[in-house]
Amino acid sequence: MKKGAKFGLIGYPIAHSQSPELFRKAYGGRYAYDLIEEADFDRAWQRFLDGYDAVNVTAPFKEPALRRADLPAPECLKIGATNLLVKTPEGVKAWNSDYLGVLELLREEGLTEGVALVIGFGGAGKAAAAATAAAGLDTVVCNRTVPAGSDVRPLDELPLLAGIADVVVYTLPLAVPQMEGVRCACLLEANYRDPQYAEGVAEKYIPGRRWLEAQARTGYPLMTGETIVTQI
Repeated sequence: MKKGAKFGLIGYPIAHSQSPELFRKAYGGRYAYDLIEEADFDRAWQRFLDGYDAVNVTAPFKEPALRRADLPAPECLKIGATNLLVKTPEGVKAWNSDYLGVLELLREEGLTEGVALVIGFGGAGKAAAAATAAAGLDTVVCNRTVPAGSDVRPLDELPLLAGIADVVVYTLPLAVPQMEGVRCACLLEANYRDPQYAEGVAEKYIPGRRWLEAQARTGYPLMTGETIVTQI
């Protein structure tokens, strides 16, 4: 990577993000990593083009960022979202390290067969559903709204589906009433800042911090072209 390369995160709001801490740890503070906090996507995109070599992308920009990318990875097209953009001579490349990170976690935990229930169908939920399917799990998605013509199930079916799932992946930011009284074998929660179901739901709980770290391990080398120097 060239000297003085700059990296960052676009999204809104992002003041709470732990990404700068993780990135600095991964590369020993060698590179700058900024929070590019803009409520307007066009402004955030332009700041990326003007001043950064690569950026992570978080809500609410994962879908519009994919539409602007020149060279999307196959998983991005399947998911409909990206969370990682890299400038190259050929154009802006897009990846989805939520997908890559969740896939790594599932394989680490030996969760490669059986049934997965993914709760939520936003950017993180779509990435998780693609990852569980790629890992070899029969995947069902529950969401508040059900897109027309999709296989997504309504949240009212959540209690029954959670009971037969080998792993539940919870990607909603807040608790939902349909989770009341649910018990499951294994739960992976995306929310690392304010987890809703760390206790009392699953025999095995995989916290959002591990999701965050896994997407960093899989994504940062794509951003920098370098392996990380400190394990995260």
